[in-house]
Amino acid sequence: MTEDVRRRETFDEYADAFTVTITPFGANLSFSVREAHPSSNKPPQIQHLGTLRMSVEHLKTMVVILRRQILQVENDTGVKADVPLAILNQLQISAEDWGSFWKLP
Repeated sequence: MTEDVRRRETFDEYADAFTVTITPFGANLSFSVREAHPSSNKPPQIQHLGTLRMSVEHLKTMVVILRRQILQVENDTGVKADVPLAILNQLQISAEDWGSFWKLP
């Protein structure tokens, strides 16, 4: 591990936007936060918080672990973290794909 990596401080941030870039050689996840009270006459301002880089294998492993933990919390609490259909449509995710992914195995 290089000295530069060890000197970085840990962070604790809230993000409400993200960008993912995946290539055969790795994945980049960039996180941002939008301004709290955007003006109606201009696009919302977005602050870039940082980027996490990892292998595609690491990302796939994280996705499986996150899904498993989210399903467990929803099952234990009886509270579902549903995403509105309008948001799924904006992201071009069909309701069928969404339901299939979040169905208990």
